[in-house]
Amino acid sequence: MSCPANLESTPIEWQPITLTLVEYPKDDLLGKLLAWVCLAPLGIGAGFVALILFRRDLHTIVFFIGTLVNESINMVLKHWIQEPRPVSRAQVWTEYGMPSSHAQFMFFFTQYVLLFIFIRLHHMNNNNARAERLVRLLVLAMCCVATCAVCCGRVYLQYHSTRQVLVGALVGTIVGSGWFVLTHYFLTPFFPLVVSWRISELCLLRDTTLIPNILWFEYTRTVQEARARGRKLVSMKSQ
Repeated sequence: MSCPANLESTPIEWQPITLTLVEYPKDDLLGKLLAWVCLAPLGIGAGFVALILFRRDLHTIVFFIGTLVNESINMVLKHWIQEPRPVSRAQVWTEYGMPSSHAQFMFFFTQYVLLFIFIRLHHMNNNNARAERLVRLLVLAMCCVATCAVCCGRVYLQYHSTRQVLVGALVGTIVGSGWFVLTHYFLTPFFPLVVSWRISELCLLRDTTLIPNILWFEYTRTVQEARARGRKLVSMKSQ
């Protein structure tokens, strides 16, 4: 297939489509580790997609929409402030680094999880077992450690300055708090209405707001259903 004449005379600039191209100093084990840690937002995004596809919970969907709103705010701020990164790189989404999108994303996520645990889950279930409370604290601790590691990695790998990371952390915390307030106090009361819509039934959307421990609920329901089907199968075979 021949190329158009204008393309033959004009050199084509190629760029990668990959999202995981994070550079680190060669033979630097700490830099390599932090480069992998900096991919945490992509892992969290993939987890959101998996949860939405297999759980169809409205709160998870709204939480995911919040991360998209947070990223949109970050892009607007970057192109408004137009502060360059510490080191110029070709393989980045944008040459601007203020505020850090990684820091903003991780602080948004961690702040939302913190408020979800200490406000919504505490409000839903005031008689939690000690083990369940420990699990919630462990989840929060893991989020905080991951957030700090990602922020340190962005500075260490010179994708952002310390100031860019701190501003991203501040914006992410503010947006995360605001999105939780919007979801918890204004959107959640409409979830029962939304799941009653015909389109929601076709998409198998559900509202688990009033179920404090969804894992235990699904486990007990599955065991009960399996036992009921087992008894029915035995009864059919005996006839």
